[in-house]
Amino acid sequence: MDRGKKSSTSLANKNNRIYMDLKDIIRENALCYLPAKSLRRCTGVCRDWKFHISTPFFAHSQSNSFRDVSGFFCQSSSSLPSFVSLDPIAFGVPDPSLKFLPEPVDIRCSTNGLLCCQGQTGYNAYYICNPVTKQWKKLPKPDGYHGADPALVLVFEPTLLNFVAEYTLICAFPSDLDGYEFEIYSSNEASWRTSREICFGNRQIVPRSGVHVDGTVYWKSINAGIIAFDLKTERSKLLPGCNACSYYSSGALGEVNKKLCYAFKNGTKVTLAELSNAFTNTMQMNNKTKAWTMKDVSLTLDNAWIDGWARQGSVLFVGGDVMVIHLGKTLVPYNMRTKEVKQLTIEDVHDFRMVPYVNSLVDI
Repeated sequence: MDRGKKSSTSLANKNNRIYMDLKDIIRENALCYLPAKSLRRCTGVCRDWKFHISTPFFAHSQSNSFRDVSGFFCQSSSSLPSFVSLDPIAFGVPDPSLKFLPEPVDIRCSTNGLLCCQGQTGYNAYYICNPVTKQWKKLPKPDGYHGADPALVLVFEPTLLNFVAEYTLICAFPSDLDGYEFEIYSSNEASWRTSREICFGNRQIVPRSGVHVDGTVYWKSINAGIIAFDLKTERSKLLPGCNACSYYSSGALGEVNKKLCYAFKNGTKVTLAELSNAFTNTMQMNNKTKAWTMKDVSLTLDNAWIDGWARQGSVLFVGGDVMVIHLGKTLVPYNMRTKEVKQLTIEDVHDFRMVPYVNSLVDI
């Protein structure tokens, strides 16, 4: 009898050690891949997890590990910002209206957990914030006039070596010399400077169209071309756009497989154009090399959506494995890898501005 009791006790202790080891494995290797809202629920599992998730080192690790688009900050000309989550259980922010900022703002752009907003009073200051942690920083006044709807791109690529976010804000604005100039804010230098580069050419940049891909910022132009600005060399280039890449087309620039792409509505289908050669405009005449490689996306819509897609549908976002389609009061997130299709209901406001957002704990 005594031997039996010792055996049972030994087995229980062994099972307990296995449980503890598994808990530690999850804590150290899995939690950092979860979005911020899910992590808040995880703090209730045990005191150890709560302490671990609250450390600056974990916030740094999570911002490097979790990069998935989580939803969209939305705003009309007459409303406060709001947040539409692609998965309300997993993704969310504590104050979607951004009232923690010192003044009412307009949302402008975002990247990897950081959101750029512009104040509605005074000199319309720019703010960089993390809506999860409610940390924010007010940027100094730019040297140039960026216009009422500035063509901004926020660049932040998390790295393991930098515990505080090092980001860059770029604005392309009309030059007095009939071109575009580029003003750059660096968080390292905490100041603005205007690049010596001027992009000449008969192009007009489409605001809110800019994206960053592998060290270069791209904007759509109204006449179907693309303006590119290399952040390292600070040189600009006019690229040929695909046939559908214009202000009037219902598509979006993005990054897929570390390449610039353009997803757009093509009749009742969705087409993904990938920039395969950025130098076709410098090749000899009659060269058959194409700048863009086209492929159709095998997206199946419900019958109830097909009519709306044909009349007013547009591609709102494309990046990584995710494409988001806008159909009036409906957002349709589509995972190009798993083929999963979801449906989200939003307000049907014509002048809605929608900015993609990653649910990150990044520290500013």
